[in-house]
Amino acid sequence: MEQEEVAARQDADPQLMFRIERPVYDESFIRSKLLNRKENSTTLRERCSSKRAKAAALSFLPILTWLPSYPVKQYLFSDVVSGLSTGVVQLPQGLAYAMLAAVPPVYGLYSSFYPVLLYTFFGTSRHISVGTFAVISLMIGGVAVREAPDSMFYVLPANGSNMSAVLDVEARDARRVQVAVVLTTLVGIIQIVLGLLRFGFVAIYLTEPLVRGFTTAAAVHVVVSQLKYLLGVKTPRFSGPLSAIYSVIEVLGHITSTNITTLILGLVCLVFLYVVKDLNERFKKKLPIPIPGEIIVVIVSTGISYGLSLAEDYKVDVVGKIPTGLLPPAAPEFSLLPSLITDSFAVAIVGFSMGISLAKIFALKHGYSVDGNQELIALGLCNFISSFFKTFTITCSMSRSLVQESTGGKTQIAGLLASLVVLLVVVAIGFVFQPLPQTALAAIIMVNLLGMFKQFRDIPTLWRTSKIELAIWLVAFVASVLLGLDYGLLVAISFAILTVIYRTQSPKTATLGHVPGTGLYCDVDEYEEAAEYEGIKIFHSNSSIYFCNSDLYLNALKEKVILSTVCVCGPGTAHVKSVFFSSFKMFSLTSPPLLLMTLQTGVNPEHLQAA
Repeated sequence: MEQEEVAARQDADPQLMFRIERPVYDESFIRSKLLNRKENSTTLRERCSSKRAKAAALSFLPILTWLPSYPVKQYLFSDVVSGLSTGVVQLPQGLAYAMLAAVPPVYGLYSSFYPVLLYTFFGTSRHISVGTFAVISLMIGGVAVREAPDSMFYVLPANGSNMSAVLDVEARDARRVQVAVVLTTLVGIIQIVLGLLRFGFVAIYLTEPLVRGFTTAAAVHVVVSQLKYLLGVKTPRFSGPLSAIYSVIEVLGHITSTNITTLILGLVCLVFLYVVKDLNERFKKKLPIPIPGEIIVVIVSTGISYGLSLAEDYKVDVVGKIPTGLLPPAAPEFSLLPSLITDSFAVAIVGFSMGISLAKIFALKHGYSVDGNQELIALGLCNFISSFFKTFTITCSMSRSLVQESTGGKTQIAGLLASLVVLLVVVAIGFVFQPLPQTALAAIIMVNLLGMFKQFRDIPTLWRTSKIELAIWLVAFVASVLLGLDYGLLVAISFAILTVIYRTQSPKTATLGHVPGTGLYCDVDEYEEAAEYEGIKIFHSNSSIYFCNSDLYLNALKEKVILSTVCVCGPGTAHVKSVFFSSFKMFSLTSPPLLLMTLQTGVNPEHLQAA
């Protein structure tokens, strides 16, 4: 029972003074006398009730919770404008990111339709735009190139002449599509299983500095991979450790064979897109919808390419054949599964981490919540089901999500309409974009990475705030650039876990003293106002105690105080008790650990109560 006596001073500067008296309990008394655990009395019939079944159905299909009460008059117009605006951006990005995934451009359109349609039914975020994304596309492309390199598809001419072997592009692309589809199937299965097992928390292991360093490195890889398209040179695509360096060396080695027409067109597209992006950012509050720079570039460059016959007369590489219509569903080539398991885990975790982080930002801004486990299931279903229709792995895109949110999108209906825009192109007018120059797509990709390169600004900020966080950022960046995105991510996660162990093994310890006239207790070595009570030592550690740091904890304790009669409080102190003194008694739980010690010199009881 707690008794409180409150006395107020009635002088010029009145302050309330509190005196608290409370009994001291040990752990055995608390467990045996004060607290009794509740018994779980839920029956099997209650667990399988219709109410629970309905809740499970609504959780699995979130569309059932918001669509019946959808306010048509208030939301529909905003969703239509947002959906059309997002679809116009999604179309060129789908074509461009297919190049990163090392598959023909039409598969980027498929990946911009099926998953977006499915997310409308299973997703919980109202504002993110799922579909192709540069980082994931690059990871997919790295795996596809590794499993189906150009060297596997050189064939001798059919006429038996002495000509050198030629690359069978059609067979190579077909094999890479198979690899990308099987990888997407496996990613979907992993995400679904993790979601069903309630593993939505796994994204916390990808800390913000790790993700930002990793995505900055991915942006470097993307830019390097697009240099050959911007210059119009023919170089092989590399994967694995040092692939970025090898790619740069190859491009520089072929710099003299640059296609000037391709370079000029690419640079014009780059400058135009940069200016449009800057205008959209500066006048976003005045513009009703962002200027659709990507679709303007696609339409104009396609028209110029067709009108001037750039592919035939100037040897400019173009997108090429885009088949009209959708492909029938087909089972993936499951024989490829064993060699893709490790890659699928990396892609699954990175894809979910990107999606949930952006979803939480928009949910916090607009006052609703997202379910991490359901998001895992939603992304898993989008990837798994869509893979039977020849798509590659998707997640949410930051640039498209910002367009969808800034143009007034209210619900997942905006994403549904964006997917229908892509469907219209695939079914009806896909052939129009066959003359589209690849250098224009490279420009679209590069300009969309500007936001990632701005993450270099994190370095001075982290230097001032946390050297350990800065080390995580730098390790993630350097490892991912040099070793590739898959091994780089593994190294970055391992290093981040080591920093956690380091922080818990090297906690900050202090002897606390009372600040006169307040109820504050501060480090006596750091603040001159803090003074210790005679005969009392208060030892503080900022980390919980466990087997890895117990010895360090005891050494720090010996350095700070000379023990006589000791009362201990804090999680994990039972372990210290067994190592140090058998007379320790735990009377309350605090975190971080706190030791309150009385010395043989005698103690003022009032001071002990106050402490």
